[in-house]
Formats: sequence, C-alpha cells, structure tokens
Amino acid sequence: MIRSNVFPMPRPPDIIWIVTTQWRAQAFGHAGDPNARTPSIDAFASKSVNFTQAVTPHPFGPFARAALLTGVPSPENGVTNYFDPLPPGARTIAHRLAGQGYTTGFIGKWHLARRDPAAALVGEAHARMVVPPGERGGFDFWEGFEGGFQLNNPWLHGSRLPEPVRFEGYQSDVLCRRAADWMKRASRPFFCVVSLEAPHPPYDAPAAGIKRRRPADLRLASNVPRGGPVEERARRELAGYHAHIEATDRAIGGLIATEAAREGVVAFTSVHGDMHGAHGLFRKGWPHEESVRVPLIVRAARGGDRRGEASAAPVSLIDLPQWTMGWSRGETAVPPPSPLPPTSAARISMPSVVALPYQCDRAWRGIRTSTQKLVLNGDGTPWLYFNLKDDPHEMRNLADSPSHAPEIAALRGRV
Repeated sequence: MIRSNVFPMPRPPDIIWIVTTQWRAQAFGHAGDPNARTPSIDAFASKSVNFTQAVTPHPFGPFARAALLTGVPSPENGVTNYFDPLPPGARTIAHRLAGQGYTTGFIGKWHLARRDPAAALVGEAHARMVVPPGERGGFDFWEGFEGGFQLNNPWLHGSRLPEPVRFEGYQSDVLCRRAADWMKRASRPFFCVVSLEAPHPPYDAPAAGIKRRRPADLRLASNVPRGGPVEERARRELAGYHAHIEATDRAIGGLIATEAAREGVVAFTSVHGDMHGAHGLFRKGWPHEESVRVPLIVRAARGGDRRGEASAAPVSLIDLPQWTMGWSRGETAVPPPSPLPPTSAARISMPSVVALPYQCDRAWRGIRTSTQKLVLNGDGTPWLYFNLKDDPHEMRNLADSPSHAPEIAALRGRV
C-alpha cells in the first residue's frame, strides 16, 4: 500500500527551518548513538517524519547553504569555491515565498557573504563583519553574522541592529530566543530560517550548563582507528562535540515548544557532518557517511499527521525548498510518497578543494541510493563504491571489484 504523508491545511502554515552546522545524522539518541544526549530532538522525531538516509548535496558550509537556499546545486548556483559569495541576484526560497504572501525571516549564521581569503576565519573580527542589506538573500527580516565561530557571546547585526551588538550567552540559546521573539511578532504566514553554528568547532569552547564527559568514556564507531593519535584526538573532540550537541538540543527544545513552532511546519537539519576520526579522517568535505549524511526531520503543521515515522527515501537538502513551496500551497506536507522506485537516488559532490587543514584533498561527485554509494574522481574514474546495506561503516571499498563492475557502470551513468 502506498501512503503519502498528507495533512490538511485550512490556511498556509507558518514554516520554520532549523539548520545546524556539523551535526551528523548518527549523533542522536534516537539514532542509537550511545554518546548523544538529545531528548528534545528525540521527542520531536517521535512526532515527525525522520528521513534516515538524507544527505547534504555538498558536505561543506557555503556550498550546502547556497544549494539549500536556492534549490540549485553548486556550482550552478554561483558558489564554486569556499570564498564565493551567494550572487546578489540569486533567487532564493525567501523570494519565492514572498510571492506566496509570506513574511520571511533569517536569524543566525549566514556564511555566504563576500570574504577576504587572507582574513582570519576564526575570531571577533569575522564575527563582527557586516553583511550588506542587498546580499542577505531577499529576506524581509535578517539578523545574524557571517561567521567567526563564536559559540559564546555572539555578535549580531541586521534589520533592527545596524551595527554589530554583542549578546551575552550561549550562541544557540541567544539565536533561538531571538528567533522566537521575531516569530511572535511577525505577520502571518511567516517563513523563518534559524541558522545555528553549533556543534561546529571550536569543540573546546564552553557549552553553557553542560558538564563535559571524559574522553575515555566515549564509545567510538568501528571505523575509527584505535590505539594511536587518531583515537586520542577523536575522543577529545567528541567530548566537546557532544557537549555542544546537548546544549543546542536544549536550545532547540525551547524553540520548538513555542506556540508559533507548535502550529507550523518545522524542519530540522544540518548543512553537513564531521568525520571525527572515521577512516582516520577529520572535518568535512569527504564523501563518507559521517560527512554527507545529515539529519532531516520534518513535523507537520498542527492538525496533520504527527505520528513518528522513519523514511529510508534517498533525499537531499536540495529537495527542501521544493517541499517548502508545496507546503505553502497546501500540498503534500511531508513528501515523498513511499515506497519510492528502486532507482531513486540523491547526488552528492564537492565542486572544488577547500585549502584548509584536514579537509578533503580532491573535488569529486557521486550518487547515493538507500543502499549504494558511488563516488567519482574529478576525471570521472571511480574512487569509492560501497554497499551501504551490508557495510554501513564503509569498511570495504569495492570500486576496483570486477564482480561489482556492472552495478558501478549503471550508477556511473547517472552521476
């Protein structure tokens, strides 16, 4: 029986995207991570559709953010390398929803402004950088920061703050409170993007109110090499990572409990994950599951189907703008219908090499179904091929396996 997740809507619903940074799909209590303390999002998932096989189109911030806002992959959206800004003329989801009568708001990390490649990426100077009004993606209301990785006491500027102002407190708490305040006052229906920097590094930054666990107490996945510097670093970083996850889960819990969030459609996701020592690697940009697979959990508006459901559909963040337009028109709330055709797949890629420490060393492109992943080098030759059903931790690269050549060729023709 084919069922689609449809809910009735007498009027256009308010729509909220909660977008985090570096929160990989595996890092939740409901996903089975023994290290994760995520009671708020676990409860949210129990009343939502949880896309357990969702991926980011590009596992690096600016590329993914541009694709998410425009519904167009990089580099076609104008973001070819790490320092490319979102083109001022780019048509975003804010423009499209404004045409549907929505009031649009953006609160938090932007990471799509014009930046000086020679300037420091971390620190107060970057956090205080002003994003010009004409380069804020067409949102009616905009309040945020370009970057800087200030997980505590963030600097914000925008529609009601012409100059950067420092706010005391943990960044996720501050942004969720500011977002709730805007939503309470906004004209209806509204669309709001709440863009949180956590749980991005620095992992050693304090996570307000959270006691950090001992690195030795953390449980590591089987694909993290043991007994050397990789394990030591993975444990140290994961201790901070999970502290920020716990603190940000708390902040998100407060936001989704507000009346505006309870009434509307809420989508929770992350722009990419983090390797955390898997396969001996760190950070993002890599085509492995820890980097490309992201949470995507969607709760219907009040009155809709709120039963918890897990979907193995191979969807991508680049699908979210299209879904959002459907919600604004009162169409299917939580697509796609299931079961999907067995040929369904999501495309993943890194358009260019980001010359920062620990990032992926090559440009690549690939395709991911619910059970297979093929990744090609820049010249089109196979780099990685995994049977995700039998090998979820990607321990056996089958790219050179003669017995798998026919299925690799079939997938290669679709990349």
